[in-house]
Amino acid sequence: MNPEYAAYAAAHPLFYDTAHHARTAALPDAEEYATALGTVPPGWEEARRGDWRSLAPAGAHVPPQGWKIHVSASLDAAPRVLAATARLCFARRVPFKFVPTRTLLLLRNGKYADRAGSGKFLTLYPPVPEDFEPLCRDLAAALDGEPGPYILSDLRLGEGPVHVRYGAFAPRFCPGPDGLPVPAIADPGGALVPDPRGPVFAVPAWVTPPAFLAPHLAARSAAGADGIPYDIEGALHFSNGGGVYRAKDPRTDRRLVLKEARPHAGLAADGTDAVARLTHEEDVLRGLAGLDCVPAVHEHLTVGEHRFLVMDFVPGTTLNTLFARRFPLSRSAPGEEALAAHAAWAERMHRLVADAVADIHARGVVMGDLHMSNVMVSEDEQRVVLLDFEAASLTSEAARPTVANPAFAAPRGRTGQAVDTYALACLRLALHLPLTTLFGLDRAHAARLADAVAEIFPVPRASLDAAVREIEGPPNAGPADPEAPAPTASRSAVPAPPAPESPAPRPEPVSLSPWPRARDLLVRALLASRTPDRADRCFPGDIAQFASPAGGASLGYGTAGVLHALHAAGERCPEAEEWLLARTKEPASGTPCGLYDGLAGIAWTLDRLGHTQEALDLAALVAREPLHALPPSLHGGQAGIALVLDTLAARADSAEAARLRAAAARCAEAVAHSVREAAAREKRPAGSRAGLLHGASGAALLLVRRYEQTGDTGLLDLAATALRLDLAHCRPGEDETLLVVEGRRTMPYLGGGSAGLAMVLDDYLVHRPADPLAAHRAPLRRAATSRFYIQPGLFRGVAGLILHLARTPAGDPLGRRRVIERHRALLAHQALPHADGLAFPGEQLLRLSMDLATGTAGCLLALGSAYGPDPARFTLPFLPPPRPTDGPRPGAGATIR
Repeated sequence: MNPEYAAYAAAHPLFYDTAHHARTAALPDAEEYATALGTVPPGWEEARRGDWRSLAPAGAHVPPQGWKIHVSASLDAAPRVLAATARLCFARRVPFKFVPTRTLLLLRNGKYADRAGSGKFLTLYPPVPEDFEPLCRDLAAALDGEPGPYILSDLRLGEGPVHVRYGAFAPRFCPGPDGLPVPAIADPGGALVPDPRGPVFAVPAWVTPPAFLAPHLAARSAAGADGIPYDIEGALHFSNGGGVYRAKDPRTDRRLVLKEARPHAGLAADGTDAVARLTHEEDVLRGLAGLDCVPAVHEHLTVGEHRFLVMDFVPGTTLNTLFARRFPLSRSAPGEEALAAHAAWAERMHRLVADAVADIHARGVVMGDLHMSNVMVSEDEQRVVLLDFEAASLTSEAARPTVANPAFAAPRGRTGQAVDTYALACLRLALHLPLTTLFGLDRAHAARLADAVAEIFPVPRASLDAAVREIEGPPNAGPADPEAPAPTASRSAVPAPPAPESPAPRPEPVSLSPWPRARDLLVRALLASRTPDRADRCFPGDIAQFASPAGGASLGYGTAGVLHALHAAGERCPEAEEWLLARTKEPASGTPCGLYDGLAGIAWTLDRLGHTQEALDLAALVAREPLHALPPSLHGGQAGIALVLDTLAARADSAEAARLRAAAARCAEAVAHSVREAAAREKRPAGSRAGLLHGASGAALLLVRRYEQTGDTGLLDLAATALRLDLAHCRPGEDETLLVVEGRRTMPYLGGGSAGLAMVLDDYLVHRPADPLAAHRAPLRRAATSRFYIQPGLFRGVAGLILHLARTPAGDPLGRRRVIERHRALLAHQALPHADGLAFPGEQLLRLSMDLATGTAGCLLALGSAYGPDPARFTLPFLPPPRPTDGPRPGAGATIR
C-alpha cells in the first residue's frame, strides 16, 4: 500500500481529504495549540493554508528562498515549544507558520506519514540572511531539552528540536524528474530547479552552508551504525517510525533482522511513538518464546536515540508475495484445474495461519495486525511465522490495535481476540479475491465478495458464510462491552458452514446492466458528491487533487474530468461548471499547464461544454508560459498542450489563432526533438516512464494527429519511432501477452501500460496497416484480458481496459465482447452504494473517488464506450474511435478532436 494515501484516508470516512478538513480524528481537537500563542501583536496578519496557520508582520518582505528553520515537537511539548518560539518571532518580526492542532500534528508524525515532511511543527522564515545565525542560536537555547522527532530532511542543531535546511520560501514550481510539478528554487542563473525534499538532508551544489553549521554537519557525518555489533546488509522496509534491516552476526554468521524505532516519530492513533511500540513488541515476543510461529528475540540495543530490536531472520516468502506469484486470475483463461488447485492452496494457507493465531491466543496474546504481508511462509509451504507484533495486546486487556492494515482492520467495537478473528475471516476471502479493503467502506460487501469467490472458484458458498457473518457483524451493533469475554480461536479454525436455519444474509447483487440503469446509478452518485462550497475541489477524487493549485479543477483528478464524463452521458451540472469557471478565472501561482493536471485540460473541457471564450482565455495564458521547460509527455507536458492549443486555435480569431498555433508548433517540435534524441541514445533516461501519459506513446499520439493535419509523412515516421521506444520497454508475459515494464512491475493499464500504448498503435495503423509494428497489436491487446484487476480506475484499473477493448478494431469482435462482459462483472464486484447510486473506490481502494483518472467518472466513461447508445461521445481527448484504414485522406482538412 502507498502509505501516503493512509493519511488522506484518515481525514474523512468516505473520500480522500486533507487533514485540515477532517470530520473525524483519532484525537479530539478541543485543545488547539494556537492558545499557546498568547496575544498576537498589532500589525501582524494571520492566514490558514492547508495544515498550517501562518503569521507575519504586515508588509513583511520574505525572500523567495534561503536557509529556513524547522522546529519539531512531541504532542505534549508542542504548546510549550510554540509559546517560546512565538515570543522570539514576535520580538524579532520573523514570519512563521505552525501546525495548529494536536490531531494534525499526530497525522503529520504518523507511522505512514511522508518521511520527508514528518516532524515539522513550526517553520520560520528569516527575513534577511544576517538574521539566520542569531535566530538559530537563540531559538536552540530557548528550546533546549524540549522533546521532538528528528526531521530527516534537515540538519539538526545539537540534540534539541531545532533543524535547518536551504529551500524555497515562496511557492514556485518546476517539472520534476517524472514531468510532474514539484516545489522549486532558482539556481544562480535564475532557472527554476527542483527543491529536494526527500528524507535525506541535502544542500544545493551552489550553496555554501554558513560557518556556524560546521560542527553540526560534522556531527551528522559522524553519526552511523557505530554501536551496532552486527553487519548491516541492507534495508527490508522503511516507515516514518524507522527501518527494518537485514544483518549478520560476524561472530556466528547467524542471519538476523534489526528493527529500528525513532523517538517521537511513527505515532499510532493513541499517540504512542515507535520506541514505545517496539519496546512493547519485545515484551510480547519474549512472552511467546518457544513457539514455532513467531521469530525469536536476541536482544535490544539503543544507539544514539534510536532503539533496535534484534531478532532471528525468518527465511521464506511473505504470504502476500506468494499469493501474487501463483494467483490464477492474473491470466486470461485459467483452467478449471488451476482454479481448483488455487482453492485448495488457499484453504491450506488459511488453516496454517489460523493454527498459528490459535497458538498465540493460547498464550494469552492477540496479534492485532494480522494480514498477508505479516505472514512468512516457509519454502516448503508447510509452516508459517507471524511477523510484526507492535500492535499486539494481552487477551485480558480486550484492547483495540492502534495500527492496522486497512484490508484486515476490524471495525469499531471489536476488541481483543475478536480483532484477530475478524482478520482471519477477511483472509478467508482475500486468498481468493483480494478486495477486502472495500470492507472499510461497506462491510455488507462481504456477502457479494463471497458470491464472487464461489462463482469463480470451486468453493462451496456455504463454506464462506461464517466468514461473511464475522465480517458483517450484528446489524447496528454498538461498541463492544469491555467486560464481555472475548471469543477464542480454536486450532484449525477454518470458518465452518452455518446451521441451515441461520444462513448468512444475501444482499441484492450489484448490476451494471442495462446501460441506462448503470448510467443513472453512476450519475446519481457523482452529482450527490459535489461540494461547490469548497474552494479546493467540487468533486472528491484522488490525493492528486491536493498536489497543485489546479488539482481539484483538473481534467484527470478534478471537476473538469467529472464534467466531461457527465457531458458524454448527456448530463450537465451548471453548479459545477460555474465552480470551474470561477476557479480558473485567475489561476494561482504554480498552476500546471498540462492536459490532465492543469489549464490545458480545463480549457479543452470548457470548450466542449460551450464556454469557448473562457477556454480561449486559458489557452492564451498557457501559450504565454515558458513551455520549453516542460517534459514532452501527454499528461502534463508539451504533447498534451500542443494538441489542446491546436484544437482551440480553430475557435480563435486570426491573430489569436496564429499565437496558439505558434505555441503548439514549438511544443510539437520540442516533442519531436525529444523522440529523435531518445532514439539516438537507444536507451531511455533513468527514471523515465513508458506508456500513454508519461511515455513516448503520448508523443506518438501528437505526431499522428499532426500528420493528419499536415500530411507530412515524416511525422508518421517519427510516430513509429516513438512507439518503438515504448515497445522496447515491454516484455512478454503469460498467455502470449506484451506488458509495459515499470520498475519491478509489468503494467497492462491505459495510463502507463499496454492498453494506452495499444490505443496509439491502433491510430497509427489506421494510416499504415501493413507496418511491421502491427505484429505487437495482438499481444498488447491480450494484456487487457486477464480475469482480475484489483482497481477499477480508468488510468490504472479495469475501466481503462474496457475503454481500450471497446475502441480497438483489432481481433475477434465476439471475443472482445466476452472479455468486456467479464470486466463489467468485475466492476460490479468493485462498485459500492453511495447516495442511491453506485460509486467506485479510487487508488488503493481506501476511499471512494469521483474523478476521471481513478474513480467513478472514469468508470462511467468506460462503460459508456462499451454500452452507450453513442460510443463516440465516450472518449478521451484526442483518442476518438479509430477510423477504418481507408479513412480520411491525410491533409484533407481532418480536425483534431
